[in-house]
Amino acid sequence: MLKNHEKLSFAYGDEVIEFEVIAKLSAHHKISIKVTPDCKVQVATPLEIERTQLIAAVKKRSRWIYQQLQVFRKQNEFIVPRQYVSGESHYYLGKQYQLKVIESTDQPQGVKLLRGKLQVALKQKNTHKVQDLLNAWYRVRAKEVFSNRIEVVLSQALWVTEIPKLKLLNMKTQWGNCSPSGNLTLNPYLVKAPTRCIDYVILHELCHLVEHNHSKQFYELMSQTMPDWEGRKIHLDEMAAKIFSGAI
Repeated sequence: MLKNHEKLSFAYGDEVIEFEVIAKLSAHHKISIKVTPDCKVQVATPLEIERTQLIAAVKKRSRWIYQQLQVFRKQNEFIVPRQYVSGESHYYLGKQYQLKVIESTDQPQGVKLLRGKLQVALKQKNTHKVQDLLNAWYRVRAKEVFSNRIEVVLSQALWVTEIPKLKLLNMKTQWGNCSPSGNLTLNPYLVKAPTRCIDYVILHELCHLVEHNHSKQFYELMSQTMPDWEGRKIHLDEMAAKIFSGAI
């Protein structure tokens, strides 16, 4: 039987592609594949499937997996790890803002978006403290922005009769998820993306209340509610590596 988080691999051309097994008990015999911005491949699969059968199924998507890996590798070539010093650029709602770190005993410690800059004031300059203050600021802003965007998306997602409870959770490979009871969990770093991409993620998760898998019906519902969702997804995928760079 497959083991959760087991590592398997297959050959594609002159490259060996390794993937992590996310095994779970499921009544649906569906296999889903995800390539993350840090170039990891994850395959969610029912526990009862045989290893050879799983590898054969994943190999059918080998061209797509390889292309996704190439995209993220190319993006990562131009990404410099965050140093959290003045002059760096950081994203908020899809726009880049220059970071300005101010060492002051007079100003209150915290973060302000002021005159096109993310201004961080603290008593003594410290890289980790700057990062902590920024992350806390993003989290507060995320709570407010996400709550507003949920209301906007709900005006189109007519199958949702109650405003879902919102939870923020730092995740390395997910933008969000939705429980069967309708509780919505979103990654606070999603607030770095444009609102059109935030709306896409919210709708994607709310569609799972109707269609639990990425079935044909799921994508039909997405297209009916948000006809341009594919363009929004591509935009978000292209920004993913930059958003997660040094964030977690």
